[in-house]
Amino acid sequence: QVQLVESGGGLVQPGGSLRLSCTASGSIVVINDMAWSRQAPGKERESVATISYGGRINYADSVKGRFTISRDNAKKTVYLQMDSLKPEDTAVYYCRMDVYMNTGRRDQWGRGTQVTVSS
Repeated sequence: QVQLVESGGGLVQPGGSLRLSCTASGSIVVINDMAWSRQAPGKERESVATISYGGRINYADSVKGRFTISRDNAKKTVYLQMDSLKPEDTAVYYCRMDVYMNTGRRDQWGRGTQVTVSS
């Protein structure tokens, strides 16, 4: 069984910064892609950023230049540094990992962490 636990969400003023973390636990052999998505009230979930095992990165156009995704393979952790936050960044942020275990492959999601950008 694999679990992902996110942390780092909260309330921040426009222009501020937050750093999200997501750590995996369980019988994991290797983690391929790690990613962050978000879902705002009344909207569909959207991809924010993805980082491959080799370090290839993709960002949504809406966060390019403001958000930075990184990973620590030894710690099985993915980070999302969010700078210059805007009210439209308010959402529940979810991490996702493409996990390989001895028993097979699993696309695992975390439970989410709330980010609220408001003055």
